[in-house]
Amino acid sequence: MKIKLYALLLLLSLCACKKEATEQAVTLTDVAPLSEAANTKAKPVSNAAKAPTAQSQLKIIKTGNLRFETTNLTQAGAQVMDAVKTYNALVQSDVQNSDGYSLGRTVVVRIAPQYFEAFVASISKGVKYFDRKDLSAEDVTEEYVDVEARIKAKKILEERYFDLLKKANKISEMLAIEKELATIREEIEAQQGRLKFLENRVAQSTITIEFYKKQEVEVSGTQSYGAKLGDALKSGFNGLSSFFLGLLYIWPIILIFVIAYIIYRKKFKRKNTNA
Repeated sequence: MKIKLYALLLLLSLCACKKEATEQAVTLTDVAPLSEAANTKAKPVSNAAKAPTAQSQLKIIKTGNLRFETTNLTQAGAQVMDAVKTYNALVQSDVQNSDGYSLGRTVVVRIAPQYFEAFVASISKGVKYFDRKDLSAEDVTEEYVDVEARIKAKKILEERYFDLLKKANKISEMLAIEKELATIREEIEAQQGRLKFLENRVAQSTITIEFYKKQEVEVSGTQSYGAKLGDALKSGFNGLSSFFLGLLYIWPIILIFVIAYIIYRKKFKRKNTNA
């Protein structure tokens, strides 16, 4: 009898151990996915993943000013035009100039911002020294967002005034509301113009390329004594001619003085005769 009782207790204890082990296994199995999920949620997003999105939202205005000397204007001009064709740029202006000491050419180019650096590098090939090389990138993101917000706010205000205009019964009220609407519309159009200007400057970068070639100034040799004498005679003759021509301009005044002198002389002679 005792043997049967011991066997029954042993069987019950074995069943209890199996049940506890099963419960522990189930508990560990359920917790593992939750911890993995927690780790997955807690894992931060890398800055590299955020960078493209932030970069695409920036509004950058790129500008460049290049000035350099060249020994061959034709070759330098051809190099600039080849770069314009290669990067599908637009020539905004092309001006040639001369100041007596040098021959120059100034080309203003509009180009897509992604080709800005490559275009400058292409122009810089063969240039030993730049008199001026000014490259800048202006961030106008804050101004762009501010202008957009102003436009949205003004449009909401405009809609409210339109609603008031529909409800107005008096002519004076209508006129006052229409005046406010005209002011708001002017402000909206001004802000939209500014926004378009920023968009244009952001979409197309501006590069000014100025290149020149120095001219040789001819230095005259030492003049001989005879040449100097001839120049002096010419100068004297020119001066005398200018003097007589000047007298011709004032001939009425000279005529008046001559007549006055003649009258004075006649009166003076009569006085002497009577005396």
